[in-house]
Amino acid sequence: MKRIWLAALAGTACVPGLAHAQISDPKPGQGAPPSGPAPAPSAAPAPVSAQDGTVHVAPVDESPIVPDAQFEAAMPKIEGDINAPLEAMPSPTGSPTPRPAPATQGQAAQQVREQAEESFAAAPAEDPEFARPLPPLSEFRVEPPVEDKVADKKSVTIRYTTHEEGLSAVGLAGLFEDLSALKNGGGRAANTAMVAARAREDERLAVRLLQSRGYYDATAVSTVDQNPQTPGTVRATISATAGPLYRLGDVKVASDPTVPPGLLLDELNLNPGDPIEAERVQGAEANVALRLPQQGYPFVKVGQRDILLDAETHVGDYTLPIELGPRAVFGDIRTEVGGDSGARRGERASRSERRQERRRRVRQPAFDADHIRVLRRYKPGALYDIRAVDDLREAMIATSLFSTVSVEPVRTGQAGPDDTEVVDLLVRQNPGRPRTLAAELGYSTGQGIRLTGSWTHRNLFPPEGALIVAGVLGTQEQGLSTTFRRSNAGQRDKTFQIAAALNHQDYDAYESYTGTLSFRFSRDSTPIWQKRWTYFYGAELVGANEDRWNYNSNRRDRGTWLIAAAPLFLGYDSSDNLLNPTRGFRIKANASPETSVRGAARPYARFMLEGTYYQPVSSSIVIAGRARIGSIMGIARDDLPPSRRYYSGGGGSVRGFGYQELGPRSPDGKPVGGRSFNEFAIEARYRFGNYGIVPFIDAGQVYEGIYPTGKNIRFGAGIGGRLYTNFGPIRVDVATPINRKPGESKVSLYISIGQAF
Repeated sequence: MKRIWLAALAGTACVPGLAHAQISDPKPGQGAPPSGPAPAPSAAPAPVSAQDGTVHVAPVDESPIVPDAQFEAAMPKIEGDINAPLEAMPSPTGSPTPRPAPATQGQAAQQVREQAEESFAAAPAEDPEFARPLPPLSEFRVEPPVEDKVADKKSVTIRYTTHEEGLSAVGLAGLFEDLSALKNGGGRAANTAMVAARAREDERLAVRLLQSRGYYDATAVSTVDQNPQTPGTVRATISATAGPLYRLGDVKVASDPTVPPGLLLDELNLNPGDPIEAERVQGAEANVALRLPQQGYPFVKVGQRDILLDAETHVGDYTLPIELGPRAVFGDIRTEVGGDSGARRGERASRSERRQERRRRVRQPAFDADHIRVLRRYKPGALYDIRAVDDLREAMIATSLFSTVSVEPVRTGQAGPDDTEVVDLLVRQNPGRPRTLAAELGYSTGQGIRLTGSWTHRNLFPPEGALIVAGVLGTQEQGLSTTFRRSNAGQRDKTFQIAAALNHQDYDAYESYTGTLSFRFSRDSTPIWQKRWTYFYGAELVGANEDRWNYNSNRRDRGTWLIAAAPLFLGYDSSDNLLNPTRGFRIKANASPETSVRGAARPYARFMLEGTYYQPVSSSIVIAGRARIGSIMGIARDDLPPSRRYYSGGGGSVRGFGYQELGPRSPDGKPVGGRSFNEFAIEARYRFGNYGIVPFIDAGQVYEGIYPTGKNIRFGAGIGGRLYTNFGPIRVDVATPINRKPGESKVSLYISIGQAF
């Protein structure tokens, strides 16, 4: 059958050639094979018409043009072996064509290689310039090439719009817009290829966002096409398909048992059935790393989670390895100077860095271990809590005596109570510069310009024994003071200070020259530990030479007083911030038993009570209010030194009036002060970013008697601006008195640091 089929195929291959020969003959009739003689052409019979109109055609000769015997003789013979090579075709001259000798595969490849090599031209001779030696590096020119300052052609940009599909349904549209490369491009690109590249990046972004919410089979496709609504622009579309939501299956923690049992799972707070959201899972693991050191495990290490997803049930089994370490209690304090801060880890330190490190090592520590023990707010033997460790480090930083300081737990191997281990705290300290120069400039109507400056050595008498030299230079006040202050004196945030001061004040109410010696013990609030209760107590000895209006002689004269006082203060603070409170309240009470000596001793007592309240009404507006009253009992007003009386008016009192402007006046028109006063203020603090606007109304009055009657209250109104900085707000207030009287300021200006109250 195979042979018959091949013969038929061969015969079929010859037919087109014969047909072509017949069709291409330009002569009438049919052609004949070239190997045979051409027969004489026979004329075709002409049609004959009968008389009745019928046309008769003579029969055509249907005998074959080429006899079968002649056709079979022209066909090539088929041998018995169908794989034998075909015979050579006969040459046009009739002589047989010689068959080339068979060649092996290697000989054929060699012939092809020789023919290819003959077709290539000979390689040119090598340039002798390549054989020359390179010039030395010192002769190279390092000047940058001159830039060809040709004005760039205006870049061509295209505009595009962005559309997302499928993310809004799972609440990811807003986050996608914040991170989208298309959105960040601003709707402009250099070409469509750039738009397509951004779209592909957003594809990956959409998938990552969906997977972070638990859609691990999510897909996304981007398309970029012409925008039919806006010709000349393109539209980029991100189509996302969330797929099924994967949820937690088994939740396991691989760890040693804890005290109390189940502590790890409670702090991890991941439950079967919860969506496998990246933020929730990472937050849960971070909570373990945060909460365990607060509950006695200082060396806990959270390992790498393992989540095994099941594509059929859409459930993931969660496993978290945790290395607990020992449960610990606080031990002792160790300290050393220096550490790893002198040189970077993993890098070779320079010579100057090594020199600085050696200086740190030989330098004496700013605090010894005994003083660090004063700063801690935990008791030895208490369960380890990293919050107490952070508080100790922040307290040391707050002293401003260190360039760097670190506190870390160190294992001792010593057994503690209830199967715990005692850990010491290692404090590494690098002392910083202990000296500080500070200055403050302010202005207010009635006080004029006031410049204060100070030089402080915070550790001249270790530990934390500071020497402060301060001065005041103003248009109406000049002074100089020297203070010795020991911070954290035997107890954290307890301060002891001794001060000596000389001061000159020249105001409308009085002119005085005073000298003061004082000491004080105080417990103060700090930004890192704002206390509910604060207090101070101490003693003052003041010598003053002052002028006053003498109602007995009806003229102004000068006098010298010796004043001994024992000031006391007690405060309660529930506000949320020490420097810029936004909610809560504060109460302050002052009492000062005093004795004034001018010819005779006259004892008396000064009292003052102040309350402030802060209430937010929105995220950017806080209503703040203040009320303050004071009284001096046991002495007549005219027997009081003018500087010890109460006055009202000014930036920290009733704005709109000059400093000490309110209250009774002498016949020469100057304020004389009084034995009681009351003040009220309310303001709306509107903040936007680092700036603020504060409209306010203040009220107050000073009275000659010992009780503030509330009569003849004066009001001032104004508006202020705030610039919020890291050390407190800078305040600029402008105010005017309501129902202004002759001699009172039309407009008062106050510039200082800090809120009015």
